[in-house]
Amino acid sequence: MTADLGKRGLEFDEVEHQWIPMPDGVRLAARLWLPRETGPVPAILEYIPYRKRDMVRARDERNHPHFASNGYACLRVDMRGSGDSEGHMPDMYSDDELADARHVIKWIAAQPWCNGKVGMFGTSWGGTASMQAAVKAPRALKAVIANCATTDRFEDDIHWMGGCLLTDSFEWGATLPAILAAPPDAATVGPGWKEMWRRRLDGLSFPLSEWISRQTRGAYWRRGSVKFSTDDLSCPILAIGGWADRYSNSVIGLVKARPDLCHGIVGPWGHHYPDHGEPGPAMSFQDVALTWWDHWLKDAPMPKWPQLRLWQRAFDVPADRIATRAGRWIATDSSETHATESVFHPGKDGLSWRAGPGTRHSVPTDMQHGAYAGDTGYFGRIGGLPLDQSLDDARALCFDTESMESEILLVGHAEFHCGIVRDMAQAQLVCRLCEVDPNGRSNLVTRQVANLQRDVTLDGDARFAPGQIAHLCLRFPSTAYRFSKGNRIRLCIAASYWPLVWPAPFQASMQVDTGGARLALPCPSDISPLADMPPPAHLPPDPSWESTAEGPICRETGEMAKGGIFHLWRQPWSTTRFPELGLSFSSTTEMKCTTSTKDHAVQRCAVSVVYEIERPDGIARIESSLLGRTEPDGMSVALELDALWNGEVVAERSWRHGHKA
Repeated sequence: MTADLGKRGLEFDEVEHQWIPMPDGVRLAARLWLPRETGPVPAILEYIPYRKRDMVRARDERNHPHFASNGYACLRVDMRGSGDSEGHMPDMYSDDELADARHVIKWIAAQPWCNGKVGMFGTSWGGTASMQAAVKAPRALKAVIANCATTDRFEDDIHWMGGCLLTDSFEWGATLPAILAAPPDAATVGPGWKEMWRRRLDGLSFPLSEWISRQTRGAYWRRGSVKFSTDDLSCPILAIGGWADRYSNSVIGLVKARPDLCHGIVGPWGHHYPDHGEPGPAMSFQDVALTWWDHWLKDAPMPKWPQLRLWQRAFDVPADRIATRAGRWIATDSSETHATESVFHPGKDGLSWRAGPGTRHSVPTDMQHGAYAGDTGYFGRIGGLPLDQSLDDARALCFDTESMESEILLVGHAEFHCGIVRDMAQAQLVCRLCEVDPNGRSNLVTRQVANLQRDVTLDGDARFAPGQIAHLCLRFPSTAYRFSKGNRIRLCIAASYWPLVWPAPFQASMQVDTGGARLALPCPSDISPLADMPPPAHLPPDPSWESTAEGPICRETGEMAKGGIFHLWRQPWSTTRFPELGLSFSSTTEMKCTTSTKDHAVQRCAVSVVYEIERPDGIARIESSLLGRTEPDGMSVALELDALWNGEVVAERSWRHGHKA
């Protein structure tokens, strides 16, 4: 198929399906866009498990045809065990997945349409896979772009935060098996598609068991965490993130670890490619990417980019959805050490510039703390931003500054040091940093949770003695923020963060000891204003798809009849249709978390995921439902998955974890 012309006017051919053989005989499925009549050209690879044929087809067509029209051979490859590819996927970042990426790169470099130079990019899983490939990279891999990716699978991924289990892990635990259970397409893989599907369903895994069982960082989480292999990175990386997405915490750390190889951009947006970034302002991912590819793959001059380009947020009136954030673009050289720190000391009079006598303050134990937290941002849902924090603040121990006489800048990792006194080893501590305006509206700046049972490495247990002071050094995720003159800075401390964080099994009694306590807000001395990033273009010019939804995302919070509180969100039924293929992909997801107001140890988290793929030969439907629960005698998780073809059940799978499951 000959496609439309692009920015540079190059025609390209589209190959809907191409097999790529692996050494063990498994074939991976690829979709290709190849420039015409240009001779061998550099190639760009995106390698993910999200179904090239339907699920992210529209997103693929924003990027790959544009890059092809600018002189690059482009490939979208389904990972082993997903989409149209053969094989089995037992878990994320398996040995086969990491090895397959290298084999695909070598295969690409050997093709007659490739000149031997390969770039790799992706968002989320695809961005992380790209960085993993850059560790002792194959010779052909010349550069990487990692968008919304993580370098630390335990601390900055979807599963755990500060050694505390995120309820996002349950959503992902129900979602990933549903994605992998969907069938390959007969139009691409041929008449053996149904047998291929049955083998996939027979081998379907439920890796949530590993995710919730591996409760310390350990070898399981370190594997594939580039943070621990930065010395072995061997090709340039452009890391891109957004402050509304916790994966953004990886960008500054990666650039600081390898300033010789890495550049970073963090905007205001969430878990998206930044051309569709919200909150805005969005950025033309494609233009920035082409500048990067042209230099590393075509030897074009590299512009004088600063090491880090960051959107420095300012106070926004909190809302579920914000189209454009307040703030500005700034630049900084990551090799610059923090030359200035604004240091505040908590005490009986709030946060002050001077340290006072040490005092002890009880930490409230209110399971409703966290009701206004919003999403973590991992799934890129529109909306779900943190709301006005003032009601959560009222359920926490808070220390406020006076109204500030001048602005305070924060760029990097804020740190809070204090003493903690508690009566049991297992305990959670939640810290939030907010800005409060004269009207009392509290805007979340950054937050962190800590499992106090774990040591600073998150690999083992910390020393504990009941009633004794234990020193806490809590490092907030990186951010860039400007506190405004006339507003107040507020530090909030609590003992739980439901429904984002699964609570500790027992509620500890805790006090904060402020003797020697301090809150440090760092800022490099080389901060400079930066021109706006290039605005996004409308790509592709003529979309091949039509998208509809039954309504916006629904979010509800309320009380239950029997003395409980529920938090619910629902993604309504949405459909993307590809008329030329006679193909559509539809989905809906719902998550409901409840907790008892009478018993701290009773929680429920229910997730429902439904996918439906309609194509000329029939309709596939995947239904996945999960229930996680904690009761006084323990935790259990149950997952049920059904795969149907034209309304008839092809497979029923179930999985249990925990003593009551």
